[in-house]
Amino acid sequence: MPEDTPARTPEAGATQATTESAPAPRSGGRPQGGPGGRPSGGPGGRGKFFRRKKVCKFCTEKIDAIPYRDVRLLQGFVAERGKIVPRRLTGVCTTHQRRLTRAIKQARNIALLPFATRH
Repeated sequence: MPEDTPARTPEAGATQATTESAPAPRSGGRPQGGPGGRPSGGPGGRGKFFRRKKVCKFCTEKIDAIPYRDVRLLQGFVAERGKIVPRRLTGVCTTHQRRLTRAIKQARNIALLPFATRH
């Protein structure tokens, strides 16, 4: 017999509630802290981690045009598998991310950068 249903007594035929107590309500069903169970650094959080605001490398160095021939520069923005790293991870501003993407695609087309890695 499932534990959730009330038990019947054979003598009286009346229903009785089970004596088990209900589980305590959880606060939103999520663990306290930040993502992955780590402490959050927000208000009220007991976090030890301080996330510095990322600034655009190209804006700080005043690089306007991103050269597609500069493979060393472009490799820093391409992941190991060959994917272009998103700007939320690199900290590049929107306009430079678009220019960076165009430069990476140009470099791939003339075989300066690989499209994907060999496995």
